[in-house]
Amino acid sequence: MKNDENEIKLKGDKVIEQIPSVKDKALRINLNENIYGTFAEIGAGQETVRHFFRTGGSSGTIAKAMSAYDKDFSDAIYGAETDGRYVTEARLKKMLSHEVKLVEQRLNRDKHPSKMFFSYANTVATIDFAKQFKGHGWVGIKYQIEPDEDYNEIILHIRFKETDARLQQETLGILGVNLIYGAFYKYNDPKKLLRYLYDHLDKDQLEIDTINFSGPRFADVDNRLMSLQLVKNGMTDAVMFDPEGNNVLPAAVLYKKNILALRGSFRPVTRVNMDMYEKSLQMFLEENKVEKENTLVVFEITLSNLRSDGEIDERDFMDRAELLCSLGQTVMISNFQEYYKVVEYFSNYTKARMGLAMGVSNLVDVFDEKYYRHLSGGILEAFGKLFYRDLKVFLYPMKDEHGVVINSENLKVHPRMKELYKFFKFNGKVVDITDFDEHDLEIFSREVLKMISKGKPGWESMLPKGIAEMIKRDNLFGYDPKKLVEESTN
Repeated sequence: MKNDENEIKLKGDKVIEQIPSVKDKALRINLNENIYGTFAEIGAGQETVRHFFRTGGSSGTIAKAMSAYDKDFSDAIYGAETDGRYVTEARLKKMLSHEVKLVEQRLNRDKHPSKMFFSYANTVATIDFAKQFKGHGWVGIKYQIEPDEDYNEIILHIRFKETDARLQQETLGILGVNLIYGAFYKYNDPKKLLRYLYDHLDKDQLEIDTINFSGPRFADVDNRLMSLQLVKNGMTDAVMFDPEGNNVLPAAVLYKKNILALRGSFRPVTRVNMDMYEKSLQMFLEENKVEKENTLVVFEITLSNLRSDGEIDERDFMDRAELLCSLGQTVMISNFQEYYKVVEYFSNYTKARMGLAMGVSNLVDVFDEKYYRHLSGGILEAFGKLFYRDLKVFLYPMKDEHGVVINSENLKVHPRMKELYKFFKFNGKVVDITDFDEHDLEIFSREVLKMISKGKPGWESMLPKGIAEMIKRDNLFGYDPKKLVEESTN
């Protein structure tokens, strides 16, 4: 649409980004004579392809549209899953690969030298009849940007927030169009592509909690960084990485697990952090009904800890996550400022035992009323959510400015909170980690960080084995070997 040259512009007008309608997006794809492929949609009807059929000119775009709704038919086409489930990433990947293979087999490249083949697929479960489970699904596209180029792939996991199956179907259809359009026309800027997935949609309709890009056009994309964008943009509350540094679906990792969580800035991870982890895990595993093989430890960093001058320092985030993953840990990045929200989040996926390992100063913060003023029930509501199940806090001591070791027996909370604290302490909700090295209590991440950035020697011994080498090798946290040379010559 051309801008009217006589259009009136007023002082103070802001530039508004023109978002193409769903129909315009589908039409642009349809009118491109080189984009050609298949749609395979399971579980919510053929909601995405419907937009392409309705908008006109679809014969040059849609090679095939199908919905293998019956499970036996689906298994006959794509093969049965070993776990017998259908709404899984493995099933989606099979669908995409199978359909792309068919396109390649059935369409002669000599006859279609300029065609860019694609396969769009989704496998979803919409809200159940009792409206107990809102539904979720996997959505993806496998596609080419050049006819002779290898395929790119974008795969995402969604959670429905609406409570009506028809609305969920419509939402899925719009998301599908946004994904296909973004894949072809926004692939050069994955961060923007991510935001455009919500065109004509609201975050109250849909949550995207995992996304992975692969293929030649996304060779330089760090999927962990893309996950950070999901949290940063408010598309989801938390994302997780496994020890190999891969994006993982929180629901799959947390499902029915005993969870021990450690929150921190880990900037960088120190010997104290790892000692807290080892000692609290030892104590957690001694708890009733906690088996080692069904226990997951999560190192959690809140987004508020990632902010630097109001903006999220993405490089800094990458450094912290990489170091923790290198130590064999599972990392979670969340939007949760308060501890009770972390516990609530875990409770969506497990009813098993939970533990929180934290330092004394963190626990004192937990008992600070200012964090709960937005709740109608104030701190009591928050504590009801935090301790309503059999949750324990494993408390790591600290040294005060006089060298006195502070633990659960002598820490000081606000006088108004004293009785509340005593109640939880008396009922065994707060237990001390007693086995610790007193010298380690003098290690603080912020001091280590200062030493690294200023080139002061001696910080290496304060970190777990292998971490100092990684920091030096990759020049993390402002490490600069030249500064150390300057320091020694002065």
